[in-house]
Amino acid sequence: MQLGMIGLGKMGANMTRRLMRGGHQVVVSDLSPDAVKQLAGEGATASTSLDDLLGKLTAPRTVWIMVPAGDPTEKTVQTLLSKMQSGDTIIDGGNSFFKDDVRRAEMCAPKGVNYVDVGTSGGVWGLERGYCMMIGGPKETVQRLDPIFKTLAPGRGDIPRTPGFDKLGGTAENGYIHCGPSGSGHFVKMVHNGIEYGIMQAYAEGFDIFKNAISKELPENLRYDLNLPEIAEVWRRGSVIASWLLDLTSMALVENPTLSEYTGFVQDSGEGRWTIQAAVEEAVPAEVLTAALYARFRSRQEHTFADKMLSAMRQKFGGHIELKPPKS
Repeated sequence: MQLGMIGLGKMGANMTRRLMRGGHQVVVSDLSPDAVKQLAGEGATASTSLDDLLGKLTAPRTVWIMVPAGDPTEKTVQTLLSKMQSGDTIIDGGNSFFKDDVRRAEMCAPKGVNYVDVGTSGGVWGLERGYCMMIGGPKETVQRLDPIFKTLAPGRGDIPRTPGFDKLGGTAENGYIHCGPSGSGHFVKMVHNGIEYGIMQAYAEGFDIFKNAISKELPENLRYDLNLPEIAEVWRRGSVIASWLLDLTSMALVENPTLSEYTGFVQDSGEGRWTIQAAVEEAVPAEVLTAALYARFRSRQEHTFADKMLSAMRQKFGGHIELKPPKS
């Protein structure tokens, strides 16, 4: 298939590469001419503006947006919509708030433009591993775009099949699903990230306990000088709490067991906050996820080894660079 890709950051660029490897034609656009030039050198079609990008696509046109959530995405959607025709499709693959997706889909509908929201997980590793995708939007449009999603997705790989799931059918085993109407894809991705906060916080607190097991405040016969990289590694082998986040934790600890290159100033992407807001609106208790979000707020005031662990995991899976604490 052919599509446009707007935004060639860490994920947008690698998604473009994976699509091209799968035989798709991609017209690229970015605020950085160097980023466009780089992808053009790898086989993409360069564009100098949104008008130029749309002009190089064949109707019905599909444009995937991978720019920061909020105002940058809003302006891009508005600009595209003003230039698109009936049958064209806008895909937002960033981390937009699901209620914004519903509003944008309603805004696109009178013009006959399809709007699809794709919650995308995979970070800087997605080029080789593939991207887990949670998709919202019109069923017919999602089905038409299936070759794109299938190429970006991880595929079944060597993960053992869940007993009985083969009878259910669908695309979940390949790493992508159509969740439902507009907004549902980003809603599922939002809760995914809220859960991610909780899992990361649990690992971080556990390893902080390990690090402080040598504390002089403890009786001497109850002090343990533990090897943190070894603990993380052994848990990867047969433990019930093994996960990709633990894989990345092990990697970070091998590189530097003290995590001294991190301050522990931990940002939140916004989706953790939205998850808690959704829980409040639904009257669903979410104690662990709420506590994990508040722990990130607290990390910006005082920093523990657990906070450094969170920073290390964020850098490993998403390439997130730790921000410097604001000057007081």
